Amino acid sequence: MPTVTTERDIELIIEDIGSGGGGGRPPECGGNGGGDDERGKARPSGKPLSRRYYTAITLAIVSITVFFMALVCVFILRRHSTDWVPARLPAILWVNTLVLLASSGTLELARRHLEIGEERRFRGLWILTTGLGFLFVAGQVLAWRQLVSQGIFIGSNAASSFFYIFTGLHGLHLLGGLAALCYVLLRNFSRARISQSVAAEIVGHYWHFMDGLWVFLLILLYFGK
Repeated sequence: MPTVTTERDIELIIEDIGSGGGGGRPPECGGNGGGDDERGKARPSGKPLSRRYYTAITLAIVSITVFFMALVCVFILRRHSTDWVPARLPAILWVNTLVLLASSGTLELARRHLEIGEERRFRGLWILTTGLGFLFVAGQVLAWRQLVSQGIFIGSNAASSFFYIFTGLHGLHLLGGLAALCYVLLRNFSRARISQSVAAEIVGHYWHFMDGLWVFLLILLYFGK
């Protein structure tokens, strides 16, 4: 019995120390809330991260627009020079335009199927969009070859120089869009910092911009010749 009494006395002393104010277990700040809340706050949410991608694509579109508008200003001033010899635009360019516009339509259809969870249809339409993009680039190469067969090169005159510059730079930026399309198609988004739907939407913005830019350049080349 003395042993039991001694053990009880020790327990009372420990409890008194724990409730006395100086020692014992530190307060848990409302149970598990403090530590968990701090960890939750430190973990970045998806929306701010998504806004970074939207901001990046907006800045890219603005910079490309400014770059091409500077070239357009030079084009307008240069076309009044004496060495301006306009060439007839290859007919394949109009077919290319229809192909590119169709790719925007298939891209939007693909995004809608992705939003409702139809992954298979999304992938099929996304592959079709990518194929149309490569078909457009192939058509541009064919247009350049037609001009070369007519003896019209980039250095032939000012008009031909701008044609090659405009179509070449647009094609170069479009290849970047094709790389982005392939990224969305092949990326494993279960380990990515961005969701597939957000990535598809951002790539869609860039692709539609490339379509609009091409239509503008084609009208400029047609009426500015």
